[in-house]
Amino acid sequence: MTSPFKVVAFYQFAHFPDFVAKQPILLNLFHARHIKGTVLLAAEGINGTIAGPAAAIDGIIAEITAITGLSDLEPKYATAQDMPFRRTKVRLKKEIVTIGPVAADPLSKVGQYVEPEDWNALISDPDVILIDTRNSYEYGVGSFKNALDPQTESFGEFPSYIREKLKAKPDAKIAMFCTGGIRCEKASSFMLHEGFEKVYHLKGGILKYLERIPPEKSLWEGSCFVFDERVAVGHGLVQSEYSICHGCMNPVSPMDRRSPKYEEGVCCPGCADKLTDAQKASNRERQRQINLAKARGEKHLGPHPAEMEHHT
Repeated sequence: MTSPFKVVAFYQFAHFPDFVAKQPILLNLFHARHIKGTVLLAAEGINGTIAGPAAAIDGIIAEITAITGLSDLEPKYATAQDMPFRRTKVRLKKEIVTIGPVAADPLSKVGQYVEPEDWNALISDPDVILIDTRNSYEYGVGSFKNALDPQTESFGEFPSYIREKLKAKPDAKIAMFCTGGIRCEKASSFMLHEGFEKVYHLKGGILKYLERIPPEKSLWEGSCFVFDERVAVGHGLVQSEYSICHGCMNPVSPMDRRSPKYEEGVCCPGCADKLTDAQKASNRERQRQINLAKARGEKHLGPHPAEMEHHT
């Protein structure tokens, strides 16, 4: 089946002093090409995931490069049956991925990149400490076998995890990974500044690994959470059968949806006992409006929890 939409995730750390001036130009470009998604601009570079008709996406990276002067965007492509974004956003930020007030500048110091084809050998080394730099709800959808879960709710908590759990092991061989590679750029830079010497990270992230490595050779288990309405993808970047819980904004598996504590648009097993009756009533009303819009053949335009802050 031919997929009508194409998705591309990209980022680049670079000195980008005129990023503010590029915002309206990029926004106009995306509107003209019928492209939706989120792009973050900052003095340190660009980070985005966008989607649109395949013909438009095929040429969009070259157009972004022409506008910004950034030519090393490392795009990761996927397809989608439905448009995975509801809006077009180009936002100005202090950081294109937020780690907080610590020394973490990938332009001055960064860990050693590992190509997807070399990743299995590295993480199969019993002396390697493998760290998933993503958040717990992402880890719960899928990860590499034996990877440590820092149990963070935001990337800004990652430095504290390293200082509390690994500071006593500065000579350890550390391998890290994230969705598209960007968080590991900052995480590895931070760790080098903290005195760690052997820091490695997966180039292109999980997305590039799932794109290049066939299932029969893969050490990945589960699916990879993505920040759009696809929710999660598997090998070949094919969409997985996950949805988003409107009660807690966490991913919901097919098994979760079979639970008596799951109610579409209201709650899931993870939040059913935490939400108040008033919160559940509000969620039910929202779901009722969604169902009415569907019955009329319209799309509900309220905020969708899958479109959270972009963090590839």
